[in-house]
Amino acid sequence: MNFDDFIKEGKVRSTEKNESLIKSIRDSAEGDLKFFKEIEIEEKSARKIVSNFYDILRSFLEAFALSKGYKIYSHEAFTSFLIKIGENDFAEKFDRFRRIRNKINYYGKDVSVEEAGEYIKEIKVLIKSVKEKL
Repeated sequence: MNFDDFIKEGKVRSTEKNESLIKSIRDSAEGDLKFFKEIEIEEKSARKIVSNFYDILRSFLEAFALSKGYKIYSHEAFTSFLIKIGENDFAEKFDRFRRIRNKINYYGKDVSVEEAGEYIKEIKVLIKSVKEKL
């Protein structure tokens, strides 16, 4: 589905740029990032930590989309947004992690410590990239 389809379905809407909301979302994501960076990845925590790193990435993307005048209500719509702005590689990586997070949260997928470490390393690169755009 392309970005305009998400707009038509009401899963994305145009909005005025709201600097205080952008700052609030970014500050919250920064706090979460700081907190989760300090947690050691263990077998029992690996899947939850991966899921939370994805949510942090999505929060930074939410702030970025707001800075561009869009309020996005669908995780899938973020992928279309990234494609719309020419960030195809980022979109592909984000969508990969969206699917991994969905498998963890909705289907009970286990994640090994090694997998979690790799996923988090990749997500941190994406987070750094989107933070530079804000």
